[in-house]
Amino acid sequence: MAQRFPFLSTPAAPWLTVVLAVCLTAGAVTAQAQSLTSFVDPMIGTGGHGHVFLGANVPFGAVQLGPQNIIKGWDWCSGYHYSDSLMVGFSHTHLSGTGGSDLGDVLIMPYTGPLKTDKGQQKVPHQGYLSRYAHTTETARPGYYAVTLADYGIRAELTATARVGMHRYTFPAGGKEAHVIVDLKEGIDDKATDTYIEQVDPQTFVGYRFSKGWAKDQRLYFAIKTSAPIPQFAIYNEAQLLKGKKGQGLAIKGVFSFAKAPAALQLKVGISPVSTQNALANIAAEAPGWDFAQVQKAADAQWNKELDKITVETTDPVAKRIFYTSMYHAWFAPSLFNDANGDYRGTDKKVYPKAAFANYTTFSLWDTYRTEQSLFTLAQPERLSDMSQSMLAIGRQQGKLPIWPLVGSETDCMVGYSAVPSLAEAYLKGTPGIDANEMLAQMKASSTRDDMGAQYLKTLGFIPADKEPESVAKALEYAIDDWSIAQVAKKMGRMDDYKTYSARALYYKKYFDPRTRFMRGLTTDGKFQLPFNPIQSIHRQNNYTEGNAWQYTWLVPHDVPGLIGLFGSDAAFVQKLDSLFVVQGSLGESASPDISGLIGMYAHGNEPSHATTYLYAYAGQQWKTAEKVRQVLREMYKDQPDGISGNEDCGQMSAWYIMSALGFYPVSPSSGAYVLGSPLMDRATIHLPQGKTFVINAKNNGPQNPYIQSVALNGKPYANSYVLHRDVVAGGTLELTMGPRPNLAFGTAAANRPREIYE
Repeated sequence: MAQRFPFLSTPAAPWLTVVLAVCLTAGAVTAQAQSLTSFVDPMIGTGGHGHVFLGANVPFGAVQLGPQNIIKGWDWCSGYHYSDSLMVGFSHTHLSGTGGSDLGDVLIMPYTGPLKTDKGQQKVPHQGYLSRYAHTTETARPGYYAVTLADYGIRAELTATARVGMHRYTFPAGGKEAHVIVDLKEGIDDKATDTYIEQVDPQTFVGYRFSKGWAKDQRLYFAIKTSAPIPQFAIYNEAQLLKGKKGQGLAIKGVFSFAKAPAALQLKVGISPVSTQNALANIAAEAPGWDFAQVQKAADAQWNKELDKITVETTDPVAKRIFYTSMYHAWFAPSLFNDANGDYRGTDKKVYPKAAFANYTTFSLWDTYRTEQSLFTLAQPERLSDMSQSMLAIGRQQGKLPIWPLVGSETDCMVGYSAVPSLAEAYLKGTPGIDANEMLAQMKASSTRDDMGAQYLKTLGFIPADKEPESVAKALEYAIDDWSIAQVAKKMGRMDDYKTYSARALYYKKYFDPRTRFMRGLTTDGKFQLPFNPIQSIHRQNNYTEGNAWQYTWLVPHDVPGLIGLFGSDAAFVQKLDSLFVVQGSLGESASPDISGLIGMYAHGNEPSHATTYLYAYAGQQWKTAEKVRQVLREMYKDQPDGISGNEDCGQMSAWYIMSALGFYPVSPSSGAYVLGSPLMDRATIHLPQGKTFVINAKNNGPQNPYIQSVALNGKPYANSYVLHRDVVAGGTLELTMGPRPNLAFGTAAANRPREIYE
């Protein structure tokens, strides 16, 4: 304080001390009110099974620069886990919250002492360049990460622009020998297939890292600028010293060496999917100077702008912290996969120069179509057009819409053609820049291909369990996708397609067994497969994907009234749904680790369950939806490292929290409606284009008042248990009066249930 106000270092009159204290407090409150990043805790989700990225980035940025541990299993998918204490360096690309690990490109590590080219091992760490660290020396906030490398006394700080990572290393006093290694062999869980580095001048280095992992053909180019000339530069292939200033091989490592450590050293690392020249150009465009603090300040400003898309008010500081951290996580992906000049590399490995749209990658579509894409329609509409055009471009390049695209490769991970509901929702909600004819043609091509069980739909009308693994999961996802195609065709006036895909959307009914009241696998002869255990879940070897019959029986968000009809009555449907939250049993030793966040057999930690709590409203019991939603909000999300009950999955877990905390949820995203739940926030404002706002005001809200008593929309009484997207984006106010006991009449009448949205 004395540095900011030097006159406080001398005695002051009591009144002056009081006035200054009041002013400082008021200033702090004002600054906090204006800085939404102050409510973000990047450590949330770095423990347990959250798998979130920790480090420095900007919203949707290509660079995600962060710390990397030695990978020791599934929980290190992002490269870092809170339980760890050994750090091998800082890499520039990461996944956030996925169940598969990849990336970790261009690993850089500063260290002192003898030269070492191997990172070391967990049991013998001092044989390598890695270092111990403690959480007490870590600082993490949006756009900034810092840590002290305990074994070297080096303070490492990171910040970023969209395509440039900036490092600042402060070395300890004493002039010890120092090095900085650029290790192109290392990734998170992939294998380098070709690596290269070259010194261009004393302060400029370029190269590439090609690798194979989850994404089969990854190509990343980089350029490094240093704040001072490098006195000595050496290149190694694994441990073999190479001659000259350029080197190529499977394990290339460039080492900057200093006989006496500099007081500080800064690096700017630009990345590109196209070329080293573009990587250098990205540095010139986004980080031309050396003002680390200014780059960090700009990153913070970008985060504040994006967090301000939704502002909330609550007396619960924990809920506010979780909410804004969820928004922070939701804006990690998809990530930019182009250069500042618009160039990008497609999945066909061709370079597409100066594209008219911002190209994105890292679409975890099987997860994000359920909520996050809907969140984008409300809070990221200006980016949604580019995301949609990116998906269509991938479709042109690879002959089918993306399934799980990653850095110019198709991973073919997960079931369904989940780009379809994402594109359909964007189109049906009026996102500009989408060529409807091309989109429908690509949707039809993806739905009629001859792999992943889709071929059986054309011949049998169902997917046989004795011919195709995960048959029930695939069939139910395809039904959701086909319903979305039908809605697109209907809007376009393509009634033949509408009828065809509307019929296909009802194929889910073939899997419902009225005797057990579960969705079950069918054999080729059309009979239910035996034996049958609704709880058992054998990872990817049974009829369900990362789940069991209890969880998948409800995966019919596009036709919940039809599903209720299969049960025979509202009462039978509700009785079975109630059972989901209380039934107990062993999943088996071979169950997927993704089945987490359990309440009975409801698994909030995995995405197929995410709409399930909202289904009560379709049977006229919205109050039970409110009850269960509040329970999940309170129990499955915490402001701790182990604060997310399952994989974040590129923002989907966070998107569920955001939408549910606001008070409504997109059960069927392409339908244009949101089912009311139970708002956690007392007041929330969605800032829409053209200066419009949509305000959700929860009167008498609080932990003891989870039930909706009455609703008003724009000042008029509102009886429906859902709101329409068109009413939200038009701007206005939704007022929910909350209470401690259910209003059993709210949303009970057939005319007020969400089923009306399908007509």
